[in-house]
Amino acid sequence: MTNRPPGAPGPTGWLPAQLNQGWTYRDRVGPSERGHWLSAFYAARYRHSDREAWMRRLEAGEIRCNGEALRADRPLVVGDRLAWHRPPWLEEAVPASWPVVFDDGDLYVIDKPSGLPVLPGGGWLEHTVLHLLERRFAQAGSGGLAHGGVPRPVHRLGRHTSGLLVCARSPRLRSWLSALLRESTADTLSAVGGEIRSDQDQSRPHDWPRRSCLKTYRALTAPVPLALAPGECLEITTPIGRRPHPLLGQIWAAQESAGGGRSLPAISRLTLLERRGDANLVAVTIGTGRPHQIRIHLASVGAPLLGDPLFLPGGDAHPGSRPGDGGYCLHAHQLRLPLPDGGELELETPCPARLRREAFNP
Repeated sequence: MTNRPPGAPGPTGWLPAQLNQGWTYRDRVGPSERGHWLSAFYAARYRHSDREAWMRRLEAGEIRCNGEALRADRPLVVGDRLAWHRPPWLEEAVPASWPVVFDDGDLYVIDKPSGLPVLPGGGWLEHTVLHLLERRFAQAGSGGLAHGGVPRPVHRLGRHTSGLLVCARSPRLRSWLSALLRESTADTLSAVGGEIRSDQDQSRPHDWPRRSCLKTYRALTAPVPLALAPGECLEITTPIGRRPHPLLGQIWAAQESAGGGRSLPAISRLTLLERRGDANLVAVTIGTGRPHQIRIHLASVGAPLLGDPLFLPGGDAHPGSRPGDGGYCLHAHQLRLPLPDGGELELETPCPARLRREAFNP
């Protein structure tokens, strides 16, 4: 039996299922929550557990209020500082190796495998790209940190989305790239009739150019009769906003389906590549980086990703599914990325076998 340190991939390149180190969730009680019972507060904040489950956690001594362990439910006071010390939990096996597509010492782009989460969340803590990068580059010592530190992701890909993931070592480059990958192209601004601002915009170094990037994905959609000939395009401009969801509280969905509330303008360009008996092979270029944008937009025009358990035709979310549920095939295939020095980087990564073109070659 081989002794392998925790968090190290096995010989197959997979990180085996194992317990993590646990985590502390910290919250502060606001005016609107005054007088709420602690168990009700947690059941509303973390919807994966009901009040009875939170009562059991109280009895087990997992919850502290203002630094003191609680053993019984009680009403809350404004300003109470709560800490739930979640014990270690099992994270399932994930692929833990990837090809490096580009590395200039600061910018670091990988071909992320399907099945590997990018950042902690949704029950994932250590089986993520971020944790693996931190572990690997810290282990490399000074040689691995010579160019400014650990490369960290500057955007998200869904757990089951494969392909180009952009990371950067320096905080300055990460801030600039994060804004860039969320902002619109000039064509997008014209199409949606207004400016789209990023929450990261204020952190962008003002002496660096503000130019657009271009992200193109490949995907399989359900075998619906798209009103396109191979090679033809369709622009999708369905707004994306939050709507209620029984498991999560709120979820991003097609705002036209959700009705009411604040919406974010979004634009995607769908190109039909092949009609297959069991699916349509498509390319999708996005001009905005909204949460679950491709999954929502394709569903909004009646062509959801093949096997997507979450987004239904029209763009609504299935009430019994979560964003991390898999079954679909989506790949970040090409990226045109402006660089701070005025140059431009064009990257491409091979598609999985299911997404390779068979008949259409423009």
